[in-house]
Parts: sequence; C-alpha cells; structure tokens
Amino acid sequence: MAKVKRKPTGVRRSAAARNRSQKARAAKRHTSGFLDRAMAALPFTEEQWHKFFLFLIAAAGLAIAWTVASYAGVPELARTELAKSASRAGYEVRTVRVTGVERMSEQLVYQRVLGETDRPMPLVDVEEVRERLLELSWVKDARVSRQLPDTLRIDIVERAPHAVLVKPDRLVLVDPEGHELEPVSSEDAKGQLLISGPGAQKQVAELGKLLDAAPALKPQIVAAEWVGNRRWNLTFKTGQLLALPEGDQGPAALVKFAEMDGRNRLIGGKAVAIDMRVPDRAYLRCQDGPCPKGMSAQ
Repeated sequence: MAKVKRKPTGVRRSAAARNRSQKARAAKRHTSGFLDRAMAALPFTEEQWHKFFLFLIAAAGLAIAWTVASYAGVPELARTELAKSASRAGYEVRTVRVTGVERMSEQLVYQRVLGETDRPMPLVDVEEVRERLLELSWVKDARVSRQLPDTLRIDIVERAPHAVLVKPDRLVLVDPEGHELEPVSSEDAKGQLLISGPGAQKQVAELGKLLDAAPALKPQIVAAEWVGNRRWNLTFKTGQLLALPEGDQGPAALVKFAEMDGRNRLIGGKAVAIDMRVPDRAYLRCQDGPCPKGMSAQ
C-alpha cells in the first residue's frame, strides 16, 4: 500500500501563522480591556448591567411578539371584543346632543353623525366625526366628545354671515373671510353688503379692514366693487359712488372722505360720484357732469 508523505510546514509559514495568532490574541486583549475599562468608568454595577441587558432582551421579545400579533390581527380582534362588551354594558351611542347651532340647519349636523347611532362608544372615532362636520359650509369649528354612558356631544362653532357675493349666476352669502356659506335669493340679500367684481371674494377680509378705518360710514355703504384687481368703488344708500385709490392709500382716502362729509355733508348732496384717487384731492361729479368748482374739496 502506497504511503502519501506530507511536506512539513515551512518555517516561514509557521512563523507567519504564529504571528497572526499572537496579533489576534493581543487585539482581543486590547479590545476586552478597553470595553472593561469603559464599562468600569460608568456609574453602574455588574448587577445593574445584567438587569439592563435582560430588559433589552425582554423589550425586543415583546416588540417581536407585538409585530407578529399585529400581522395576525390580534389587537383589532381584542378591540372589537372590548367594544362589544362595552355595548352590552350600555356604553353605546343612543343620544346625539348638538349645541351652538343658530343660523344653519341642525338637521345637517345630525345627518353627518347618523351613522354613529347604536355604535359602541370605544369604536366612535371622534376626530373622524369632527372632520365630517368641518365639511359643512357653516361650520367653522366643531368639538366632538363622548358623554358616558350613551351620549355623543357635538359643539358647533358657526361662521358669521358678513356680506353677499354677487356672482354671474347667483348670490352667495359669505363670512368675513370670504368663505361661501349658502346661496341666497335677491329678496334675502336686501340689507346685506353686496360685494362684486372679479377676484372680489379673495379680498373680502381686506375690505373689512378698509371699512373699519371709517366706522361711521359703514352703515351707509350698501355695495363694494373690486375694480381692476387693485382698488374699491363704494356705493352708499343714496346711490352715490366713492372711487378709492389702490393699495395702502385706500383706508387713508376713506378717512379723508369721512372728514369731508362731516364738514360738507357730501352723502346725500348733489354729487353723484366722488373720486378720491388723486392724493389730497377729491373730484365731484354731479348729475349733468362735473360739479361747479366751488363744490370741489381739497
């Protein structure tokens, strides 16, 4: 039987292997020593470290268990069973109580929460119900809360009607921010401030600030037209027109006109139109053309 002879390991190869082994042992001792010194420097005992690592292991185990249970639908099943138990105990929606409704139809609110009737209280998503209520044009804000054992409480904050927006095909009631509330008839629009002109709806809030500059004139103004997307024409109850300058000059011109009206009684006078677009000057136009020079005011 033939024998296979193995070549003895070379001296250089043996030396290299011993060198690598020594380096590995040295690195291990260095790393272990560094970790030991670092852990020793921290203000924890060995027992506390053991508890800490046990806690990490337990937390990881719970996280894995929760993930597996979630995929299996266990939490949802438990939630459903809890809701059924609460319902059997009388904790389900039997009454919907609505407060804060003055101008809008209360029936619209009930329609939005009708689906919650007889629902177990734990299954009522109050935030989702609130989002449904905020879709109503009249609702500025809504608070939804559970009043145990069987009442769902709805507190409505309504938008305030401010003016009537004149659109090409209809009249729409809007709030001070220009938010549309509901269409109105021409009969119902009587007595309301009429706002017109392309882009006027976006300027309703700024119009309110403009009119606040001269509060004594506000009851006399029946219409406001947004002209050229830059300025306002105001119409008084007398049918007279006031042309205001654009930009920040508008409020100052309106205050100036209020002072002039206090001295000269321009509202209700012969002038059918007053042009305030030129700074520090007012041009009056009468029925048949420009008013006499004596009627101009500076």
